[in-house]
Amino acid sequence: MIHVNWSERKTIRNVECIHTNAKKYMVDRALTKGKTYELKNETDEFYFVIDNTGSVGGYYKDYFKG
Repeated sequence: MIHVNWSERKTIRNVECIHTNAKKYMVDRALTKGKTYELKNETDEFYFVIDNTGSVGGYYKDYFKG
């Protein structure tokens, strides 16, 4: 249940959003191109960052540089 306290965990590093061009989801509502986000957890396919809503969200790594 590591996801329960992700927002309070230490930031791993910061990653920059390089685009919000999603084919299936509306990513531009939660991410802003050019903005830097705190990386809280990482898997092979996803970054879990604190997004524009103030919550931790999981996004494909191809949206970020970092």
